[in-house]
Amino acid sequence: MVSVEEIGDGLRRLGLGSSSKVIVHSSLKSFGYVDGGAEAVCDALTETCGTVLAPAGTWDLTGIGPPPGTPRPHNGYAPAPTWEAFDEELDRATAFSLELPIDRELGRIPETLRLTRTPTRTAHPLFSYQAVGPAADQLLAAQRSDWPLGPIEELGRLDGDVLLLGVGHTANTTIHLAEQLLGRSRFYRYAKTGERVWSELPNVPGASHEFDAIEPALRSATRETTIGACRARKIPVADVLAAARRLILDDPTALLCSSADCRCAAARDQRLATLRGR
Repeated sequence: MVSVEEIGDGLRRLGLGSSSKVIVHSSLKSFGYVDGGAEAVCDALTETCGTVLAPAGTWDLTGIGPPPGTPRPHNGYAPAPTWEAFDEELDRATAFSLELPIDRELGRIPETLRLTRTPTRTAHPLFSYQAVGPAADQLLAAQRSDWPLGPIEELGRLDGDVLLLGVGHTANTTIHLAEQLLGRSRFYRYAKTGERVWSELPNVPGASHEFDAIEPALRSATRETTIGACRARKIPVADVLAAARRLILDDPTALLCSSADCRCAAARDQRLATLRGR
């Protein structure tokens, strides 16, 4: 059994404290049995760290495919074949609101943070973020509908850290920011934003299933401990951005798979098009 005190101790072993600013990617089950469950993890995070930024996306409820007649180069997502098919999908989706639950794929910890800490939350219809602590408003104000990863960019300016609790770099959205700054993984995606109303949203990131390949490049910058059964890692945002940038500058296909049917192929082609445009 893991207690809230043990989680707090583990976070402090990583060097985190009241002045820290972190983006948290997490898996509750990675800890083993936690006394107090996800709320205990939220207690430890908010009591130990100064500012906690966490994902709050609603893609599973609000996300829809592209409508007909919206071909975007290297977008990795085919438009609906007819307006009838698109309208059916739109009817099935849920219109975005700040009260929607967080996408279940993001885990129980961010949803529990939303329910128990009443954090500030951004209004991006697909890629929302939430934050608690002194720098919360500053981080969240950096998100725009056309630049969803703005809070991570601002976190980097504030010398913040990526905190991985029982998850790998496939959950590390900061790598997507490095991609996008180099013209890669900048997709147009679509969401339901009102009754029979949809919006086109640019610069939504793509696939991440090969991101664990960055680990050797980050070894020297990573501080690690074990909390219960959880592998907990802290890496400065600046180091993640720098390592991903070096890899992509050396190879446009870095951290991408080779499947022609995957969004990785579209991300690669975006990067190549950027290089050709120089």
